[in-house]
Amino acid sequence: MTHDSSISQLLSRLAPISLDEMSGIKLMNRTDTKFVTDREHLAELLALAEHDYYAQQIDQERIASYRTVYWDTPDYRFFREHHNARAPRQKVRVRTYVDSDLTFLEVKTKNNHGRTKKKRIAVPAHDKEAIVAAGGSDFVSKLTHATFDDIVPTVQNRFHRITLVNYGKTERLTIDFDVAFHNFENGRDAGTGDLVIIELKRDGNVFSPVLDILRRLRIRPSGFSKYCIGSVLTNPALKSNLFKPRMVKLTKLTGHPFRLAEP
Repeated sequence: MTHDSSISQLLSRLAPISLDEMSGIKLMNRTDTKFVTDREHLAELLALAEHDYYAQQIDQERIASYRTVYWDTPDYRFFREHHNARAPRQKVRVRTYVDSDLTFLEVKTKNNHGRTKKKRIAVPAHDKEAIVAAGGSDFVSKLTHATFDDIVPTVQNRFHRITLVNYGKTERLTIDFDVAFHNFENGRDAGTGDLVIIELKRDGNVFSPVLDILRRLRIRPSGFSKYCIGSVLTNPALKSNLFKPRMVKLTKLTGHPFRLAEP
């Protein structure tokens, strides 16, 4: 049995929750805790979560497809803020929920207390003209002091996502896999093998059933930025020495060769 078929079967055992039922669980001002693991451990996690979590279901599907394009200044201001652990720091991205054909321009801000705040507006497409026509430049300017004349698309990712909601509806758990990157500046691509990125999103420190499951599986908190990892995997011009230990750990975890981009 492949991991994919196992994951699908395990997901089918969880009670479904619809987008309408999730409408009150936005968690736009929240604390985020990330974990990284592989597909084998993902299957174990889903088996253990069966009696505590709903699985988001859209049109009978429980695995959703996402496309995200990150925008940055030509000197990679937002990347450098993250690399240098600056707080507060921000990211600008345009995300498409592929299955529902919805696209949003989003600005994520992480403050110096570890809380993440996300604001977004709907836009019709990924191209600059459509975003600006939808008010995107003013939106970004108010939040970041940059306009769409100051930023360019840098890195794209595509991935699959499972979303779980605890029975108390106080948290969301997103589980991303099949993550693939494309760099717009140089055309390079990069994959991530069996890597799985788990993110626990909750308001404050409310009880979380999945934390006990993660401890049982020895899956520990581990920061992971798709934008930063995608950037250093595909762009050799970026400052990336601080990411070398992370690449070694990811390679050991998944067996997939994570290497910083070379000239």
